[in-house]
Order: sequence, then C-alpha cells, then structure tokens
Amino acid sequence: MFDFAGDSAGNRAAVVWSVLSREIDRYREDTGRPALSIVDVGGGSGAFAVPLAQLGHTVTVVDPSANALASLAQRVEECEVDGKVTALQGDIDELPTLVADGTADMVLCHNVLESVEEPEDALRALSDVSLPGGSVSLLVANRAAAVLAKSLGGHFNDALEILGTPDGVSGPGDTVRHRFETATLTALVGSAGLATEQVHGVGVVDEYLPTAVGGGDRDSAGDLYRLERAIAARVPFRDIASRLHLLARKRKV
Repeated sequence: MFDFAGDSAGNRAAVVWSVLSREIDRYREDTGRPALSIVDVGGGSGAFAVPLAQLGHTVTVVDPSANALASLAQRVEECEVDGKVTALQGDIDELPTLVADGTADMVLCHNVLESVEEPEDALRALSDVSLPGGSVSLLVANRAAAVLAKSLGGHFNDALEILGTPDGVSGPGDTVRHRFETATLTALVGSAGLATEQVHGVGVVDEYLPTAVGGGDRDSAGDLYRLERAIAARVPFRDIASRLHLLARKRKV
C-alpha cells in the first residue's frame, strides 16, 4: 500500500516498514484484533504514524517539537485520519507521565536513543508503556558506520575516537550523544526487560555511495532498494549500516 522505495530515505524507510508490517500481521493473528494501539516516541510529523493510522491503527505521537506536531496535525487532516492520531508534546523522559503503563501493543522509537542523556532509562520507559508480549521498534545510529564514514572521509582521528569512547562519539562538537553496536544495543534492551527478536541494517549500501550515482550503464534506484532489502539482515552487511533497526518484545510475566 505504501511505496517507500525510490531514493535513499525511501529505501531506508522500506526496510523498517517491512519489519513492522510483518509484526503487525503476526500480532493480529495472535490476538484476533484488527487494530493495534501504537505509541510513536519522537514521531515528529508522522512519517510512520499517519500511514499506520490509514491502516486503521490508533497512534499516539510523543514529540518535544511544537513545529513537528503542527506539521503532524496538518498531515492528519489532509490524510483524513482525524481521531486515529493523538499528538502529545514531550520528550522521552516525560513518557511515564504522558502514556499509561502497559497500554501499547507496539512502541516506535526511531532516531531518539542517540540523543538522550541515559539510554537505559529511556528503554525502561519504552518497556513500561508496552503491554506484555508487545513489541518495541528501535532505530539507532551505528558506531561501525560512523567509524567507516569518518575513515573514508580522511578523518582518522575522529574515527579512532568514535571507536574508542564508551558512547561512540568524537568529542564535544559531535551532535550525537550515543552510537550503538548490535551487541551493546541488545544488552541494553535485555536489561530493560525486552527480548531482541530481529536486527536489521538500514542504509547498508547507500550510506557509502557517491552523492550522484547515475548514467545509462548503472542499475536503477529500484535495484538498490532490492539489494538493501536482501542484505539488511545478513552479517556482516547488517553491522556496517548507517543505522541499526531492532525489534524487541516485552517479556510476559
């Protein structure tokens, strides 16, 4: 129903969307419920929330940006999903006061954990709002990709710093607070009472492509999309992607 392929952003969204689509189908089959209650933390203007609402799910978007939530409201109106999307202004630290514990079938937290002060606390908050057996979708910055990107750009000292610091950052000027690797991310997820089920790389190839790739002898953007989908879960390709997508499940007591 939703075609995300065609450019880098589309290819990356498509990898995540394919995982979420399968999870939604599985959850419907297991519970017999046609619609899920979804919380999208840092969901901004609704890139995922609005398509999910169009499929009939109810989505609560929590985001600190008033401008992003204004864009979300406009998009909700244009796509005629009023009543399916609720917007709440706040950051992940405020999640416990905004969303009741144990109410979400699925929680999305994309491009947020790398900016928070304490990822461990944030993951516990995500776990708390999830129903037992519910799923949590995480999208985070990958340390390995940053090391490779800095190295390929000739910034070897930055690459060494990202490689060697506990949080995978390159000093005070770095705009990212945390970068993760598969092993460290799954360990954090486990400590929050969540069990990792799938890990995919998002942006495995297009992260390293020249700015312009074209010409009559080159394959199409659609071919790149198919390649990204084919290698997203395969090691070692997965582990050098620009971002890591992890799907976890809250353990049932």
